[in-house]
Amino acid sequence: MIGIGAFAQRMVTPEQALPGRATPMPVPATHHALGTPMQGPFEGMDVATFGMGCFWGAERLFWQLPGVVVTAAGYAGGYTPHPTYEEVCSGLTGHAEVVRVVYDPAQRDYRSLLALFWERHDPTQGMRQGNDRGSQYRSIIHCHSPGQFDAARASAAAYQRALDAAGRSAITTELVHPAPPFHYAEPAHQQYLSKVPDGYCGLRGTGVACPVP
Repeated sequence: MIGIGAFAQRMVTPEQALPGRATPMPVPATHHALGTPMQGPFEGMDVATFGMGCFWGAERLFWQLPGVVVTAAGYAGGYTPHPTYEEVCSGLTGHAEVVRVVYDPAQRDYRSLLALFWERHDPTQGMRQGNDRGSQYRSIIHCHSPGQFDAARASAAAYQRALDAAGRSAITTELVHPAPPFHYAEPAHQQYLSKVPDGYCGLRGTGVACPVP
C-alpha cells in the first residue's frame, strides 16, 4: 500500500485536487468483526477519528477494544468528495487514510484512545509510516469537540516530552478541530484484517510509552 504519484510526498492545494463525485461509497450494513451496524444513529456514543498510516491495521487495533461499538476505514482531511482508494494514493485528494471509532464514553475514555494512537505508530515520520510513503499515510487526529482537542493537545505535549527523553524526533501529527468530513472507504477495505487475518499490517510503534495526562 505505497502511495504513488507526483504529489504523494507533499500536500496538494485545493486548486490541484481531483473533483471527486457526489455519490458516496456504498457501506456494508454490519461490521464484519463486531456485527454492529456500520452507520448510526449511535445515541449516547462518542466518535473519534485517527490517521496513523495504513487503515487496515489501525482499524483492527481499535475494534478490539472493549467499549468500542463500531469502526470504519475512510478518507478525511483533504478536498476531494467521496474519493476512491486510487485517487487518494495519487496524492491528488489531500486526504489521509483514517479510522472512525464510535465508542461508549461510559466504558472507554477518549484519553485511552489517544494513548493507543501515540504508542502504536510513529508520529514523527511526516508523510509516511515505515515503508508506506505518501501524504495519505500522515499522522493525524480529527477532533470532534473542544474537549477532544484539548485532550489531544495535552497528550501530544506529554508524548513529545517522553520522546525527547528517549532521544526521538519531533511529532509531526496534525491536530484538527473541528473534524472535517469523513468519507467511507470502499467495502473491500472495511475490516480488511477480519476478512484476511494474515493480511498486511504496517503498524509499528516507537517503543516509547505515552504518559497521557
